[in-house]
Amino acid sequence: MAKAFLVDASKCIGCRGCQVACKQWHSLKAEPTAFLGSYENPRDLSAQTWRKVKFVETVAQDGAPRWRFLSDACKHCTDASCLAVCPTGALFRRPWGAVDLNQDVCNGCRYCVAACPFGVVTFNEATGRANKCIMCPDRVEAGLDPACVSTCPTGALSFGERGDLLARAKRRVAELRQRGEQPRLYGERELSGLHALYVLQEPPEAYGLPAKPRFAIAGVLPGSLLSIAASAVMGVAALVAFRERRVKKGE
Repeated sequence: MAKAFLVDASKCIGCRGCQVACKQWHSLKAEPTAFLGSYENPRDLSAQTWRKVKFVETVAQDGAPRWRFLSDACKHCTDASCLAVCPTGALFRRPWGAVDLNQDVCNGCRYCVAACPFGVVTFNEATGRANKCIMCPDRVEAGLDPACVSTCPTGALSFGERGDLLARAKRRVAELRQRGEQPRLYGERELSGLHALYVLQEPPEAYGLPAKPRFAIAGVLPGSLLSIAASAVMGVAALVAFRERRVKKGE
């Protein structure tokens, strides 16, 4: 059965426990941060930050400012552009849905970085390889929740069978609507279904999520083919030069 995250933004208090737990479990280094007008830090996902809590400042109907929070990471898309463009098989899908990344096979081409419509795949300058959330397969296959889920104090993060979480998310949306809110379910159908479902209190764009994410392989393949063609031309040129040199030596 397919597994998934459920991220209920209406329950998130911005504690960043999930962010810290991810770093601790995967031995990711701390990063220098700076105040950039928000309490949100670091600014973006990176090779050392695979999950981060977004701080979104909005305005309520009465004009009062209010915070919205969202724990964000890889969506483990069913139609995963990153997986489709990977030339080495470093990106692969686990039987239960996670899009995993084998560092030993990654060649650092960065096609996955360019292809991801959510901007969650990043490049590690130190190792020359890509990085992202891999859904803690060592924990999941041992019967445990991912590290981020295990530390969430409010139930904003859940993990389990995708069908069960989808039903729970729909019930939560209905409950919030009864309170007069206008929640949205994100991830049910986007890219043929995400393995990270979201209950949002604002439009997706407010959280930096594309309203209609696209399978980005079409935009990456031309560049990939150009790189392959250029490499082929350089190889042929080198071969011609080598043969000419041998001919001259034979003379």
